[in-house]
Amino acid sequence: MDAPLTEPVVERAAGGVLWRRSQTDGGQAESIEIALVHRPRYDDWTLPKGKLNPGESDLAAALREIEEETGHTGAPGRHLGEISYVKATDGAGRPKTVRYWEIGAKGGSFTPSDEVDDLRWLAPDSAERLLTREAEHGILDAFREQPVTTSVVLMVRHASAGSRSYWKGDDRIRPLDDKGRRQAAALVSLLRPWAIAEIVSADFVRCAQTVEPLGESIGVPVKEDPLFSELGYPGNEAQAVELLRTQTNRESTTCVCSQGDVIPDLLGRLADQDGLATPPSPKGRGRSFKAKKGAVWALCWSGGRLVGAEYLELPPTDG
Repeated sequence: MDAPLTEPVVERAAGGVLWRRSQTDGGQAESIEIALVHRPRYDDWTLPKGKLNPGESDLAAALREIEEETGHTGAPGRHLGEISYVKATDGAGRPKTVRYWEIGAKGGSFTPSDEVDDLRWLAPDSAERLLTREAEHGILDAFREQPVTTSVVLMVRHASAGSRSYWKGDDRIRPLDDKGRRQAAALVSLLRPWAIAEIVSADFVRCAQTVEPLGESIGVPVKEDPLFSELGYPGNEAQAVELLRTQTNRESTTCVCSQGDVIPDLLGRLADQDGLATPPSPKGRGRSFKAKKGAVWALCWSGGRLVGAEYLELPPTDG
């Protein structure tokens, strides 16, 4: 009997649209430039990107590859989509998928290498004309659909904390269970690519415990606010919306841990106010901001307006 055919392993890669602000017209008008790199091996102009290392997340790989190819560190913004194609390797075809993010340049300088020998900062129209691969034009179009991200809020649903019905004490002090503690630990690597400046939690033990490992890892204390809890939110929805908006007044990233009864309504109100289409439900039924325990909505803002939302799910944890 012939051996069963096996699906080829998909090669995963990640990269992004690295952008910066530039001054024109005598320093009076601000414009956006994006970086394209030239690869001598292929003699092409492309968005910076590269393959994932073992155990590396897509976004972490995108930031690493961008820094390696351009010399610039960056801050993540909107997810811009992915490109899938078949790569010819040793006479055979191998599927490859590349995911892209908007990345704001934070500093650095380019040094030519054997892999990338030139970098150009260009206006988007000029970059579109220079891009070699047609497929990357769609990524550039997605970048241009919205203004650039100026701040990010990572909205986390608290991790697993057992069953509410079996807990006999005050529900506000119900702690994470073993699975929840593993999820909290996994959040550290998932959210580390963002330079998080502030962590805010609902004033429930399980919420604070979910983000405490992250705070300890990056040296940021966890602040508590009852407005993000299922007890403090009802009747105070407008205040919670305004509080979340205040987190976007500076160019930084804030992590907020809340609850499943709060997140869909809170984010839905923000999306409605700013005209952002509600994304597909993670469970594939309708459209909503629902999230599994331990999962994250990465909310991208530009000048105080919500311009993007990406759902980030934790990888499976043992047990």
